[in-house]
Amino acid sequence: MRKPGFDPGLTQQYTGNVRRFIEKDGSFNVRRRGGTWHDVHPYLHLINMRWPQFLVWLIMGYLVTNTIFAAIYYELGPGELGLSAGMTLGRYQECFFFSAHTLTTVGYGSIAPIGLGANVVASIESLVGVLFFAVATGLLFGRVSRPSAKIGFSENLLMAPYQEITSLQFRVVNRRANNLMEIEARVLLMTVDSVNGQVQRRYQQLKLEREQLTFIPLTWTVVHPIDSESPLWGVTAADFERRRAEILVMIKAYDDTFSHTVFSRYSYRYDEIVWNRRFAPAFTVDEDGELVLDLQKVGQLTDGDGPPALTN
Repeated sequence: MRKPGFDPGLTQQYTGNVRRFIEKDGSFNVRRRGGTWHDVHPYLHLINMRWPQFLVWLIMGYLVTNTIFAAIYYELGPGELGLSAGMTLGRYQECFFFSAHTLTTVGYGSIAPIGLGANVVASIESLVGVLFFAVATGLLFGRVSRPSAKIGFSENLLMAPYQEITSLQFRVVNRRANNLMEIEARVLLMTVDSVNGQVQRRYQQLKLEREQLTFIPLTWTVVHPIDSESPLWGVTAADFERRRAEILVMIKAYDDTFSHTVFSRYSYRYDEIVWNRRFAPAFTVDEDGELVLDLQKVGQLTDGDGPPALTN
């Protein structure tokens, strides 16, 4: 029985030239389809979406709710709220603002339900308002309080001199002012190779010079020495391109602020590897003896015309 190859969960099956497995924002390059409404989880969708989208959905939910209840109040007739039978637009506008007052439990008192129908609808809307803002508050708290890492990665991967050999290098930094401890790095090499006459994806873990740091107040240059035991021994730029190589990176750390473990993912494709360059120093010492880290220099190269400093 043939021993199965190592698969980190990204499949060994080769089905075509995938753009990349891990996007620059750390998300996986996977688009789901074919599910049913049972598979939809609105809470996960709302808590994971970007802030601008979340605020738009929140405002739209508020406006749609008030629009629906305003239409109900309008159909009940002006007598139910003590309104004059004036212009249609003006009366609907008053119904809308009364709905907003009821939904938020503000109750300015300028308009009040009089008839039984209006009182019943106002009671229902008050309950809806309590539930709506409870959910909105929970979502806001969940988004704000959720631990997340803001690890910056150098834009390019380097094939750089290392002692008397060559190495694969990239640089990471904590972009936030919080303290990260017990930082661990895991680096995988993904290639497309022919195995027993079949084209497959292969994954190999790269041994690092240092796989763990106790603290990361400055930068960390993650180094894979390319010696005779490395899968990259003798590999050229043409080999990287032919094998569609992608370097998959996962960083794990303990966030001292939230007392929680955080993760960050990133990847480098074969066309993002720069050869025979070095990283420039990213920090200096000021006249008071304090270390000064310049985030704009974290990814710069020694000759000064390297890529932008850092990617998010």
